[in-house]
Amino acid sequence: MSRKDAINNLFLKRPEPGASANPKPTDRVRTGAISAMGASLQEMSENAKQAAQLQKQLAEGDAIVSLDPGKIDPSRIADRIPIDIDPDFEQLVASISENGQQVPILVRPHPTSAGRYQIAYGRRRLRATEKLGLVVKAIVRNLTDNDMIVAQGRENLDRKDLSFIEKAFFARNLEDDGCDRRTIIAALASDKADISRYIAVARRVPEVVVRKIGPAPKSGRARWLALADKLGRQSSITAAERLLDEPALRAADSDARFDAVLRSFEEKGKRTRSSAESWKIPGGKRGARIESREGRTSLIFEEKIVPDFAQFVAARLDDLFVEFQANSDGGDNQ
Repeated sequence: MSRKDAINNLFLKRPEPGASANPKPTDRVRTGAISAMGASLQEMSENAKQAAQLQKQLAEGDAIVSLDPGKIDPSRIADRIPIDIDPDFEQLVASISENGQQVPILVRPHPTSAGRYQIAYGRRRLRATEKLGLVVKAIVRNLTDNDMIVAQGRENLDRKDLSFIEKAFFARNLEDDGCDRRTIIAALASDKADISRYIAVARRVPEVVVRKIGPAPKSGRARWLALADKLGRQSSITAAERLLDEPALRAADSDARFDAVLRSFEEKGKRTRSSAESWKIPGGKRGARIESREGRTSLIFEEKIVPDFAQFVAARLDDLFVEFQANSDGGDNQ
């Protein structure tokens, strides 16, 4: 006998054998009320089953629960770059305000603080619900430190792939935190060679510039390395920051900001190269080019015109420098 039949047998009157098939009106009214009571009890029973199932899922770490954002602490490792300009965040806030939070975040019970949690992924959703004054939907799961790191990386790869520079800084942050390469490879679903390339680039690109540019999803390793070459001096970093602080660029998307910075250095390099000078030997032929670029001057001899002259000059560099110093001192004393 089903639970529904048991409730019906307990609360609903059934006609006795031989009774009239048309009960009195009062009997029908009483039977309807008792039927409603039976339905309510069945609903309570189903709710109790769901509550029990929820408790079971929570114990297994798979339940979706509502949590106070103030009780959730950040992960030890940042998986995305904390960019200064994030126009998509306001769109996320508006979406959650209108439609509610559709995708839960993942948290684990805090390893050292009772009653608190630590987020594995979903920081922007957490910030959005906190800004709106809402509770946040979360999956609570017991995770080790390594499990948590792998969950962070894999969730980003499954939901929205990290850009090259985000992967690079995530890998660098993991290494700085003491993670072994095996864990980093699992978190980013990459091979050992790729991880080495990510970390190498992240150690060359100034983080202050990356924060202002953002993830730049269309820009890969070659372009970030090209930008790193341009940002070798503090004056270049300062110039890049100044450019990125312009209102027009702040309003642009991340890839546009990257393109603007790299293009500004490339155009500066072209202007510098156009000012190259030539040294001509008697008779008018060019014997060497003198090029100044980014604080460096090159003297390039034409071997076909002045063979062996470069070696001759190189052998006399000490004497030439002494002569230069003597002339410079004499000029200062006049």
